[in-house]
Amino acid sequence: MPFVLFRSGPVRCDLLCSGLVVAILTAGIAAPAFGQAPSSPPAPSASEPAPTKAPATAGDTFGEDAALAAKTIIYVKGSGTWDKAYDIISGSFKKIKTYLDKEGIKPDGLPMTIFTSTDDTGFEFQAAMPIAEPPKNPPRGELSVGRSPEGKALRFIHRGSYEDLDNTYEAITNYLDDRRLEAKDMFIEEYETDPATTDAKKLVVHVYVLIKNGQASPG
Repeated sequence: MPFVLFRSGPVRCDLLCSGLVVAILTAGIAAPAFGQAPSSPPAPSASEPAPTKAPATAGDTFGEDAALAAKTIIYVKGSGTWDKAYDIISGSFKKIKTYLDKEGIKPDGLPMTIFTSTDDTGFEFQAAMPIAEPPKNPPRGELSVGRSPEGKALRFIHRGSYEDLDNTYEAITNYLDDRRLEAKDMFIEEYETDPATTDAKKLVVHVYVLIKNGQASPG
């Protein structure tokens, strides 16, 4: 384990800074942001590490194969501290919703936060909403148009408080360490429950870890 502390920063920082990257994306909108290609891992042999258990609901697959497809996104770029992460991120999604409602644009997937840099105290991010195509009237100021990350990934599910994501990130790091997998330098949170309106203690978050080329999950 490359870290011992949790949600205040080091967990997510070490996932990013040590090359063990995590990706999560979320909201209550119909289609998922990325095309997923799940597969069921076989039971481990005596010589293989047992699957790392997530602190989440029974029945959720922890470490499911997924293929992230790039999509057009409207996003807000920013930074913040871990102690105010949820308020900062949910506030960014409210700005995106205001623009989409004004332009009559419907989301084409789940809202996501793309973490591009982290350290012990804070982070840099892009809060993004997928849309079907670039808007005819592009946003100005804080909002921009771009493309979401793509590639081979693993998906992990978190249910509950945003603060309790620390435990999920610790389990993800153990999972990657056990399987000697190396991730790309970013992670994504995708929100099945809308972070702009949902109680911070009742979230369903998909965490996506983008795996470097040439590596395959053991299952």
